[in-house]
Amino acid sequence: MLYQVRHITRYAYREPVTTCHSELRLAPRVTPNQKVWKRTIAVRPSPERVDERMDYFGNHVHSFALFDSHAELEVTAESVVEVSPPAVGRAEEGPPWEQVRDKVRVARSGNSFDAIEFTSESPFVVGSPEIELYARESFTPGRGIISSAVDLTERIHRDYEYKPESTTIDTKPAEVFAARRGVCQDFAHLMLAMVRSLGLPARYVSGYLRSGANYTGAEASHAWVSIFVPGPGWFDLDPTNNAVPTEGHVTVAWGRDYGDVAPLKGVTLGGGEQKVEVDVRVAPEVNA
Repeated sequence: MLYQVRHITRYAYREPVTTCHSELRLAPRVTPNQKVWKRTIAVRPSPERVDERMDYFGNHVHSFALFDSHAELEVTAESVVEVSPPAVGRAEEGPPWEQVRDKVRVARSGNSFDAIEFTSESPFVVGSPEIELYARESFTPGRGIISSAVDLTERIHRDYEYKPESTTIDTKPAEVFAARRGVCQDFAHLMLAMVRSLGLPARYVSGYLRSGANYTGAEASHAWVSIFVPGPGWFDLDPTNNAVPTEGHVTVAWGRDYGDVAPLKGVTLGGGEQKVEVDVRVAPEVNA
């Protein structure tokens, strides 16, 4: 499926901003099942330059600075992306999860070695004994890693309520676990805490959902989880929608947690209170 993706972020400040340094992670990645045919970033007011680099995780990062006083800021990211179904589906069992855990622990090279950095806690992903016990109800002895992870995804979707504005970015997985409600980034962080508590590699994925496809969390940035499976590689799961991402999910960036992939962050001088509006559209390319 070929998509036209547009992400517009608008800031309105009560007081003028005199200086703004910003970093963007809004350009979709190339993956085994995703091709990117076009990427553009536009900033208004126009900065002197927009720089591009790759971060530690291989995400595309754009940065800019504004030194002219302004009361509004608009960032528009547009891309054309082709998404294909993943090679591995939710019906597959996968190797026993303990085997995956042990292989990653002793790996000295290759993808299994690279995955080990996603087994530890991170700033937004901190576990607890209760979180681990919940995960073990899905990851029973000898069960395949894909089957276990799919079951955990289904349970989170069943047991937790999607409730916008019930949490903040600083809400910890233990708080979400206790309250049984949150939004997509909360459910992603919670599932990461569960999977990592068992010594398994899992990473945070940011992206978009196809507009008008009856997904929870569409029309905005979305978040889901990817677990490591030796051989096929990383396997995506969306606990918010109880889904294995296929052609309806567009991958933008990944890392340990939200802090590694925030769509837009930076530092401003001045501004006072601010109002933020985000408009996301992921529509089939009309000329496809």
